[in-house]
Amino acid sequence: MAIDMKKTIAEAAGNLLFEKKVKKLTVKDIVEECHITRQAFYYHFEDIPDLIQWVLYQEMEIVLEECIAKKDLEKGLRHFFEIAIQLQPYAIRGMQSNYGDEIGRMLEQVFYDLFEKVTEMQHWYEGYSDKDREFILHYHCQAVMGLLREWTKQDTENISYIVHQIYLLLMGKAVLVSDENNDL
Repeated sequence: MAIDMKKTIAEAAGNLLFEKKVKKLTVKDIVEECHITRQAFYYHFEDIPDLIQWVLYQEMEIVLEECIAKKDLEKGLRHFFEIAIQLQPYAIRGMQSNYGDEIGRMLEQVFYDLFEKVTEMQHWYEGYSDKDREFILHYHCQAVMGLLREWTKQDTENISYIVHQIYLLLMGKAVLVSDENNDL
């Protein structure tokens, strides 16, 4: 029952942000949207950033499961990019809200946690110190977020090339070929 109410509250917040295009999301707006009391909201979430974080981690788990189901890491990475590209307008809209800075930090943390889970499952970077592994994960996280932040229609046309290069970088086998067919 609690998860269902959390989902109801999350859907109401999403509806306000993405359908009704509210710029200043408030608990009052959310409780009115899903017809609950403020106490019911605060029973399930500490505050709006807690709600946003819950939603992001719920989505991360789904994406991770879908990527793993691909069995092939490069196909899983491509699936991740396809989902991220589809969700890009929602992320931008959320970051334009009054919780934009917090959403940005949460997205970074979710990406980091996702990369950390994948590298643990793949047993990557096991020979590295915790400090070095953390640096590598932050590097990959920031690189991918930067790519997604600046994603263009041309990037979508070149998604296979981009995903393949990222896959090679993650595997420590970067081979950037400079030829006319692979220009971004």
